[in-house]
Amino acid sequence: MANVIRRQTPAARLFRGLLYGVLILAALFYILPLVVMLMTSVKPLSEISAGSLLSLPQNPTLTPWTKAWGEACTGMRCEGVGGYFWNSFAIVIPAVLISTTIGALNGYALTKWRFKGSELVFALMLFGCFIPFQVVLLPMAQTLGWLGISSSRAGLILVHVVFGIAFTTLFFRNFYVGIPNELVSAAKLDGAGFFRIFWRILLPVSAPIIVVSVIWQFTQIWNDFLFGVAFSAHNTQPVTVALNNLVNTSTGVREYNVDMAAAMIAALPTLVVYVLAGKYFVRGLTAGSVKG
Repeated sequence: MANVIRRQTPAARLFRGLLYGVLILAALFYILPLVVMLMTSVKPLSEISAGSLLSLPQNPTLTPWTKAWGEACTGMRCEGVGGYFWNSFAIVIPAVLISTTIGALNGYALTKWRFKGSELVFALMLFGCFIPFQVVLLPMAQTLGWLGISSSRAGLILVHVVFGIAFTTLFFRNFYVGIPNELVSAAKLDGAGFFRIFWRILLPVSAPIIVVSVIWQFTQIWNDFLFGVAFSAHNTQPVTVALNNLVNTSTGVREYNVDMAAAMIAALPTLVVYVLAGKYFVRGLTAGSVKG
């Protein structure tokens, strides 16, 4: 048996080397657009006109970044994307917190406080994950008008919360299914109520799935363009809408370095989130994937 293992070792090493080579090439291919964007964003316009797309910057400059942040034209105004960048944060943070909290409570109720029809309720909520956004644009616009929050940050927050609840409920429900029901039953016998059980038993072990929910919601809301362009006014637009307006605004010579700098600014938060917390995202999904 030992001889057989030794004879297979070179082939296994060759296969592993080929596998790593393919993965490295795939990673380089995937990261190439980001590298091109970054290099272009620090090049003077003269270098972009004269050089190739993949050439290294000869005279790097941050002028395109400062112009993209505070001076670039996004339609009729030339105020850069800085204000819209903070608009996105003002929309994302409350929407993520609210949708994650509601999803956690929903998942807890659907698994530990089951009621007649709870499976049907979960199925209907799960159906919400597959509804195309375009289908609800008109009904949602009418609803926001009735509530008096159309073209406002509060309206955008409500839209993202509503569409995020289906996903966050799915995440937490699948995670909480694996927590023994005996823990909840024992707490009920001791007189603990709905929120006390959630706060003292479920929430302390929910860190992995909370990370998954936060990263998922943050990425989905930050990168959203459709709801941002449909339900916002000029002073409440997210950075994705401003980026689109900047790229499509023509005021003479096309400044590709400024466009790329603005795109990098818009992408930085999600890049930072995945670099710092990407491994926790995978661990959280794995923790919830084996639950019944």
